[in-house]
Amino acid sequence: MTTASEAETEQAGESLGRRLTPGAVVLLYGDLGAGKTAFVRGMARGLGANPEDVSSPTFTIMQEYAGTVATLYHVDLYRLEPAEIDDLGLEDLLEARGIVAIEWAERWKDRPSAVTEVAIEHLGEDRRRIRIE
Repeated sequence: MTTASEAETEQAGESLGRRLTPGAVVLLYGDLGAGKTAFVRGMARGLGANPEDVSSPTFTIMQEYAGTVATLYHVDLYRLEPAEIDDLGLEDLLEARGIVAIEWAERWKDRPSAVTEVAIEHLGEDRRRIRIE
């Protein structure tokens, strides 16, 4: 799909969020500024969490948002080295039965096979191409 605004990117995330069940893992791919956090903001809304609480976890590494469907764990691996990623305990998040959304997921070598992958490509201005598999 192609979105023409940040609000439409959030709506795409919300649509996915409404379909997710506890235990789901969403791996997000895209360059800096592609719209990954906006997409996760929409996911939060779809899960019954406050989307206004969602911000990029680049410096905090992980943020947690309580939703009515499940807790959303929002992780950003951008600034981490492989050994630091291994020490995060991402496997423990998978057992927590929340929804796990991971930005810069290509950096996670031991990711599970049963995931939803979201690739976001910045097309210029506010346009984004979003592919969900």
